[in-house]
Amino acid sequence: MAAAGAGPGPGGGEGKKRGASRSWILLDAAGEERVLDADKYAIMHRVDINARDLRILDPLLSYPSTILGRERAIVLNLEHIKAIITSDEVLLRDPSDENVIPVVEELRRRLTPSNATQHDGKENLNGQHDVEGAEEDESPFEFRALEVTLEAICSFLDARTTELETDAYPALDELTSKISSRNLDRVRKLKSGMTRLTARVQKVRDELEQLLDDDDDMADLYLSRKLAGASSPVSGSGGPNWFPASPTIGSKISRASRASAATVHGNENDVEELEMLLEAYFMQIDGTLNKLTTLREYIDDTEDYINIQLDNHRNQLIQLELFLSSGTVCLSLYSLVAGVFGMNIPYTWNDGHGYIFKWVVIVSGLVCAFMFISIVAYARHKGLVGS
Repeated sequence: MAAAGAGPGPGGGEGKKRGASRSWILLDAAGEERVLDADKYAIMHRVDINARDLRILDPLLSYPSTILGRERAIVLNLEHIKAIITSDEVLLRDPSDENVIPVVEELRRRLTPSNATQHDGKENLNGQHDVEGAEEDESPFEFRALEVTLEAICSFLDARTTELETDAYPALDELTSKISSRNLDRVRKLKSGMTRLTARVQKVRDELEQLLDDDDDMADLYLSRKLAGASSPVSGSGGPNWFPASPTIGSKISRASRASAATVHGNENDVEELEMLLEAYFMQIDGTLNKLTTLREYIDDTEDYINIQLDNHRNQLIQLELFLSSGTVCLSLYSLVAGVFGMNIPYTWNDGHGYIFKWVVIVSGLVCAFMFISIVAYARHKGLVGS
């Protein structure tokens, strides 16, 4: 693998003035691969995009998931995958990142030219294999590269969702069986992670849905078609009238270029191939979002169940408080009677009746017990306590 750099000139400080260099990996349609340590101006000059589009790929800035079709490139920002795709090469940012390395390996495998050239002069022993290879080669280079990035981001988000499900469901079940501060804190962290992941998945899904809803945006991603139109003469002209390949071409020339491409490669509004590609990954990311939605509903159901349990415990405490309060009132009356008759005060009716205080205590105790039972029976009759 050769290494190429777009570093500063003879002046040592020129590179700093032009902008900080960033590591890119370039893979082209011929299977060549290079690492570029180029600044933003070198990248802009190479792929003919403006600074605003390149700023979308800046990891220091927060931009939502975006797939933009430009005259000669597709600018793609999907989570950690930040790439620029042209009709014959892919520029991928930060190839040494642990999440980007699998994408680079998959691009190497999928974008490698067919091995058909190695079998020239040999007898074809597997015709079906050649037919399948030919059908695969019919897809434009930019679509194959786009498919790799979409597959990578959808698989990445689905894997994160699966990991979250693996941790969340047991934690929720444990919280249901035992409510504790530790389990509540664990579920709280999982819910926060689920909210963040849902937002990330939703951004990718919204971007794919927006592309699918607009045929013009999908047509902008047909780089090979636009390139063929730009290099073809306009229908009706006498001689070869070539369109200049410049990013400063006006909208009229761009439309004329698309119209010319349509005469060579069919209707310019025919986006069926790309639409099928985007729909496949839209369904996959939508399935991931449905998993997260199901998990959110399970969390909400668990929270409702926990709240019902807490309400039930609260009601039990209220019932206990009612019983204790009723018992306290009855015992207070009993203590009052006992206290009054226990005073050292002479009673005329006590003469000759030495055991009358015993009956006062017994009768007052029975009255208090009857009062307590009456309060409890009334509360149950009114539904204030459970039966």
